[in-house]
Amino acid sequence: TALVEWPVGVAGRFEERFLTLPREVLIATLQEHQRYFPVEDASGGLTPWFITVSNIDSRDFAKVREGNERVVRPRLSDAAFFWEQDRRRKLIDRLAGLDAVTFQAKLGSIGDKVRRVQQLAATVATSLHGDVAAAQRAAALAKCDLLTAMVGEFPELQGIMGTYYAAADGEPAEVATAVREHYQPRGAGDELPHTLTGAIVAIADRLDTLAGIFATGQKPSGAKDPFGLRRAAIGLLRIAIEKRLDIDLRGLIEQAVKAQPVGTPAVADEVYAYFMERLRSYYLEGANELAITAEMFDAVLEVRPRSPLDFDTRLKALVGFLKLPEAASLTAANKRIANILKKSEGFTPAAVSTTTLREPAEKQLHGAVSTLREGVQGAVASRDYVAALTALAGLRGAVDAFFDSVMVNDPDPALRTNRLSLLAELRALFSGVADLSKLPG
Repeated sequence: TALVEWPVGVAGRFEERFLTLPREVLIATLQEHQRYFPVEDASGGLTPWFITVSNIDSRDFAKVREGNERVVRPRLSDAAFFWEQDRRRKLIDRLAGLDAVTFQAKLGSIGDKVRRVQQLAATVATSLHGDVAAAQRAAALAKCDLLTAMVGEFPELQGIMGTYYAAADGEPAEVATAVREHYQPRGAGDELPHTLTGAIVAIADRLDTLAGIFATGQKPSGAKDPFGLRRAAIGLLRIAIEKRLDIDLRGLIEQAVKAQPVGTPAVADEVYAYFMERLRSYYLEGANELAITAEMFDAVLEVRPRSPLDFDTRLKALVGFLKLPEAASLTAANKRIANILKKSEGFTPAAVSTTTLREPAEKQLHGAVSTLREGVQGAVASRDYVAALTALAGLRGAVDAFFDSVMVNDPDPALRTNRLSLLAELRALFSGVADLSKLPG
C-alpha cells in the first residue's frame, strides 16, 4: 500500500527445494524483505509461488516476473545457508556466548538475565506444580537463538527459530515449544502460551525485565516506553488471569527485585503499583467480558490481593453481588461504617462485650455477625467469594435496623467503644472480599 502508483499483480515462482525451510523463514523472506505475497494451497501449506505488485503495466510481464524471481533466489539461498549452518551447532552450546551480549548497562549481560530468569522460573514452576527442570531448561535456551545467523538476518524470528533448533537438537517438545511461547503474547490480541512451561518462562522473563528496568530508574513515563514494559506487564497479567494460573505476584516481584544487581527493596512497591495500573487498564478498557467500573476495581485493590487470578475472582464475585437487591443498602452501610470509624479518634477495636449490648437491634446484629463469621471466613479462605458475599447479603435487615435505632456515638464511652467494635467486626467481614466503602452508595 502506497508503494506503487499503478499496481499490477504479477505471479512468480521459486525453486521447490526452498519449501523445506521453516514456513516462517519463507514468509519473512518473501513478505517482510521483498514485499511479495506468499501463496498457500487449499490445505494452508505454502506453495513455490508468490505474487508481487508491479508499478507499471508492462508490455512484457515475462521480464518483470524473471526479474523478481532472480532477486528472490539469492535471498532464499542465504536463508537456506543460515538454516544449514545454524543446525551444525546445538542451541544450548550458544548459551555461554550470551555472557558477551549486553542486556542493559547496569543489569549485566543477557547471560546474567537468563540465570535470573531460570531462578524465577523454578519458583513459578514450583508454585504451579509444573516441571521445574523443564522450565529451567527452557529458560536456558530461550535467548540462545539471538546468536544464530538466521535471527541475525531476521530478528523478527527470535524465539521461533529457537523452537525449530531446539526440536532439531532433540529437546523435549514442551521445552522446545516454550522457547517460542515465552515471547507470547507479543502484543494486544496475540495468543497466549499453550504449554505450562511456556507460560512459566514467559512470566519469569517479564518479571525480570520489569524489576530490572525499574531498579535502574527507567520506568515508563508518558508516551515513552523503550523497553516495552507496558506490553510486558499486561502480557503477564493476561497469562495469569486468562490461563487461570495462581501466582503470588507480589512475592515474585520481591524475588525478582532482590536478584537485580542494582536497586533497593522499595522498587518492589513501585513494580507492584505499576502492575496494578496495567490491571486497571485491562479491566476498564474492556479487554474482558466484565462491565467493571473504577470504583469496583478500587474496592478490590484496597485489600491488595497478591495474585492476579485472586483479584479477578474477587472482582467477578463483586459484580454478581452488586446485582442483588441487598447490595445498595449494604454498600451504603459500609460507606457509613468507614466514615464513622475514620472519625473515631483514639478508637482501638476490641472484642465485642455481649454484656454491654443494650439495644435489641445491636444484639440482633451481633448475633447475625457471630453466626455468619465462621462460614464467611471459611468461604474467603477457600476463595469462594460468591458464597461469602451471598451470606453477607443476609445481614441487610440487621444492619438497617441497627442504623435506624442505635446511636453509635453514645455519650457513654463503654457503649460507644462496644458499638464501634461491632461495626469494625462487620466491616472486617466484608473487607475479606473487597472494601465496599469504595463503591458509590
